[in-house]
Amino acid sequence: MKKYEVRAWIEDIGVIPAVRVRSQEDALFAVDAIVQGGIPIAEITLTVPSAIKLISQLRKGNPHMVVGAGGVMDQAAAQQSLDAGAQFLTSDGLHPEVVEFAQLNELVVFPGALTPTEVINAWQGGCDFVKVVPCSHIGGETYIRSLHRMFPHLPLIAAGGVNQENAFNFILAGAVALGIGSELIPSEALRQRQAERIAELARRFVGFVKSGRDRLASRKQHVVTS
Repeated sequence: MKKYEVRAWIEDIGVIPAVRVRSQEDALFAVDAIVQGGIPIAEITLTVPSAIKLISQLRKGNPHMVVGAGGVMDQAAAQQSLDAGAQFLTSDGLHPEVVEFAQLNELVVFPGALTPTEVINAWQGGCDFVKVVPCSHIGGETYIRSLHRMFPHLPLIAAGGVNQENAFNFILAGAVALGIGSELIPSEALRQRQAERIAELARRFVGFVKSGRDRLASRKQHVVTS
């Protein structure tokens, strides 16, 4: 899958599950459940035990999904992720060397940023999306709306505190996608191996994204015809 295809896939689905779990077994279980729920995307955070091996395993066993590496903070980690087959790189902060590495190797990359200055620096550095994190702690969807008004051409991913109550509003505020961790993959559901619970959450979040986009499209249509 080419870089532009990975980027389009992420934007089309609109939900990026952040898999931050304690074991490979938990990660495989979670990924299988979210795929069953309609999200063929997984961000494997490098804090997961044997994360690089896991990325490789998922890429080989799931050719019809997008697998990326999260928490990539330096070029060495980026290289390991690439070697394992990662199709995108992300982190919770801006690491220019990782962005540059991704550009040179035709990988999708979306670093974390928070302030307007960080957001514009990330975009000017050449990333594909800008992940605003942790957005819920400094205004939530109101903050995303403000950033979207300042930078309407920037594709923003809302992450950090996205849940069932605010997901729809983040899309209305201008986020092109949502980064979601424990609200999509609850620790209790993992412990009890509740695959259907995780799958249902996946379906709900995909639904929130679609509903938000439909509302935006309806608003635009109303403006055009009025």
